[in-house]
Amino acid sequence: MDTPTDNSVLKQHLIDPEICIRCNTCEAICPVNAITHDSMNYVVKADVCNMCMDCISPCPTGSIDNWRLVPRAKPYTIEEQFGWDELPAELTSEQLAELGAAGGDVGAVEDLVPQAEIATTANDPSGESAFNSAAYGATTPPWSAAHPYANLYGPKSAEKFVTATVVGNVRVTEVGKEYDTHHIVLDFGNMPFPVLEGQSIGVIPPGVDARGKPHHPRQYSIASPRNGERPGYNNLSLTIKRVLEDYDGNPVRGVASNYMCDLKVGDKVQVTGPFGTSFLMPNHPRSNIVMICTGTGSAPMRAMTEWRRRLRTSGKFEGGKLMLFFGARTKEELPYFGPLQGLPKDFIDTHFGFSRTPNQPKKYVQDLMRERAADLVGLLQDPNTYIYVCGLKSMEEGVVLALRDVAQNAGLNWEELGGRLKREARLHLETY
Repeated sequence: MDTPTDNSVLKQHLIDPEICIRCNTCEAICPVNAITHDSMNYVVKADVCNMCMDCISPCPTGSIDNWRLVPRAKPYTIEEQFGWDELPAELTSEQLAELGAAGGDVGAVEDLVPQAEIATTANDPSGESAFNSAAYGATTPPWSAAHPYANLYGPKSAEKFVTATVVGNVRVTEVGKEYDTHHIVLDFGNMPFPVLEGQSIGVIPPGVDARGKPHHPRQYSIASPRNGERPGYNNLSLTIKRVLEDYDGNPVRGVASNYMCDLKVGDKVQVTGPFGTSFLMPNHPRSNIVMICTGTGSAPMRAMTEWRRRLRTSGKFEGGKLMLFFGARTKEELPYFGPLQGLPKDFIDTHFGFSRTPNQPKKYVQDLMRERAADLVGLLQDPNTYIYVCGLKSMEEGVVLALRDVAQNAGLNWEELGGRLKREARLHLETY
């Protein structure tokens, strides 16, 4: 392939700020760190993106699947993208020529940038620095997952949002100064809003941002099963932690989280979605589910667990093993701790890890996984086992490394096993 000249055309990868729900899926999964964000927008670095396409299918809204032809010497800058409220119009061939580009035919630029091979420890003998946990995450749903409905309401839909009514808002962590997590139930009345376990919704906070623009939707995972928090009703639940500081520990008041946690029964909420077509649970009998989460990453795990519990109660479904690894700083900060303790031991195998318990050593979910290596090895080799990871991005690498270590210590070839987990849609990563 010839090296493109300065007057060639670039097919630049862009993210639509109107549709994006700022879920961080694209940034988390990009193998070359080409995606970044500020407080407003997620954007793609033109000089880093290699068009590997790994971020396309996991995006729950389709906002990631956008392209513009631009002069290679003058792509849209990161600063320009941060300031967008909508994507710029397509440039015509005449406009491209005026900007110094040689041509604007799509077919002429499709192959200007080759796909790059994902780096893993398999092709870098130096080890950990090359480990890319996102490379093992599935981008398709399990073969037996139910059909999801997505993007029924949103900027590109006939209906921009649907109005839901708050019918419940209870705190699910013990009272404490640094943590406050709520279980919020929304009812959609007569408006259709079908959801599955593992999907999410967007909530539109009222008011405007610092630029005087309406707030973008904030994404929250659904914490209830497909037939509702209250079975037979058109409702769902969310698990929301009040945000009072950013990831660096600086004081900040989360716009949507504080709005949601302060809602009263009877209040109205504007909702978009539902979103997500891959982080879905298996539906075939005897399928095993291993759930690994921290904090509010427990929401989809609660949904899956509750659906399996209801199926078990009905006596019409023979489920496989359920295993949960749940981490938090302290027991008091762990959502749903009481109800989880009450679930039958023959129904779900639960393990809790706390990293900030006074006078106790730190224990993380990956530590719990290594302690249960003997059980995990058998499940990893069972084609009916599906693994779900949800929580902060910082946990993802440690969890996948733990899976690798468990496999390798049992004499298994991790690269072969990890590749199979991805191909068979058996390992799902949703971190933020």
